[in-house]
Amino acid sequence: MSEQLPEITRPAGTFDWVKEHRRLYLRSGGRQGHIMDLTGAGGHPFGTHCLIRYKGRKSGKTMIQGLSYGDIGGEVVICASKGGADESPHWYHNILAAETVDFQIATQAFRATWREPAGADRDKVWAFMVDSYPFYGVYQTRTERVIPLIAMKPIEPIAVFSEADLD
Repeated sequence: MSEQLPEITRPAGTFDWVKEHRRLYLRSGGRQGHIMDLTGAGGHPFGTHCLIRYKGRKSGKTMIQGLSYGDIGGEVVICASKGGADESPHWYHNILAAETVDFQIATQAFRATWREPAGADRDKVWAFMVDSYPFYGVYQTRTERVIPLIAMKPIEPIAVFSEADLD
């Protein structure tokens, strides 16, 4: 018998919450916004978030996105879930078009190389992410696509992000 995953619905005002979370993280220099209670979304009370900064592959604009992350074997892993939508989020396509990506965890930021785990490695990383953030398992049931994972490996420290970084 398979385990029944909880149904997760997108709460009203989700986009406003995402923008407010990013604003809090940026304005505090990472002192706030890293740890959040995710029980309302089917997660754990001690959910961790990073920021990623990337350039739009078409627009050339700098964008910053807050995401849940896992720390696995010296790599920071993010999921391109888009809540289980049938298409991947824009940030995922923009990272694929770049050699590096910038990320910030709390008050530290890094430039990083990235890779997409595959095969048995992906299975192991996916299991870790679903255990850490159960809502990813629910999101996968909503779509036929395999939700991509991005593993980022820091190569150099950089200045923390700010609202001035946004185009």
